[in-house]
Amino acid sequence: MTDPVTDPVTDPVTDPVTDPATDPVTEWTPRLVALDIDGTILKWIDGGGTTREEISPAVKAAVGRALDAGAHVVLASGRSPHGMTEVADLLELHGPGRDRLWIVASNGAVVFRYPPLDVVHEEKFDARPAVEAILDRHPTALVAIEERGVGYRVNSHFPEGELSGDMILTEMGDLLANEVSRVIIRDPASTADDFVKLAAELGLHGTSYVVGWTAWLDLAPVGVSKASGLQHVADQLGLTADDALAVGDGRNDLEMFAWAHRGVAMGQAIEEVIAAADDVTGSVYEDGLATELDKFFG
Repeated sequence: MTDPVTDPVTDPVTDPVTDPATDPVTEWTPRLVALDIDGTILKWIDGGGTTREEISPAVKAAVGRALDAGAHVVLASGRSPHGMTEVADLLELHGPGRDRLWIVASNGAVVFRYPPLDVVHEEKFDARPAVEAILDRHPTALVAIEERGVGYRVNSHFPEGELSGDMILTEMGDLLANEVSRVIIRDPASTADDFVKLAAELGLHGTSYVVGWTAWLDLAPVGVSKASGLQHVADQLGLTADDALAVGDGRNDLEMFAWAHRGVAMGQAIEEVIAAADDVTGSVYEDGLATELDKFFG
């Protein structure tokens, strides 16, 4: 998908996409701005032998302008709740004169207010059948269950930097003894394509799933996604999907794009994600989120 706004042969006077008088984007302003975190707000910077996450000043300023204009900015991520509050702090989404935030975590399975962190909605399911079916195919796969406020219970340690918080080694029987809101399956010896094929073959009945950039599989209750979490937030705010702009870069953003009035893919997203979006902005390294938000709040 190409962005006609940046096409050098476009006539800015007569072309309906770029003419402010006829561009449908300029005739609508989002009241709910749903933002993915990794690869949308956060970019990864290499230097000094380490990799660090960074929010560019341009992105932070653009998000601030959206807030100042009265939009509800809602972080929507596959991260667990304790992995999202720091991002909200860095963006200064809360403070004097602003309402407590609504945040959609764990790919929609958990919705919470912040600050302080207060879970107001959570979906749980019995993950044992799906996990056992996956481990039959990938017996050395890593499994993680969120331990809220602490980190994750895991059957073995994940690669460094992949999970936030502590990793608590736990026997598999205890790991899946109770219903959970989300399960992470990781196999460093496999690829994302391997997991896409695996999920399709197994069907994972009673469970929804999202494959990440690597061999990373998120399992959740059927019908749960960022879109379902955002719908819960919209209901509480008296808004609808027609009020929503959604920006992201991953497979776990597909339902969010379909739900929102306008879904925008980051420039570095894979083709499957780009094809599902209404538009494409610049990459995270080009401050693409700021470019998109400035169409409405610049």
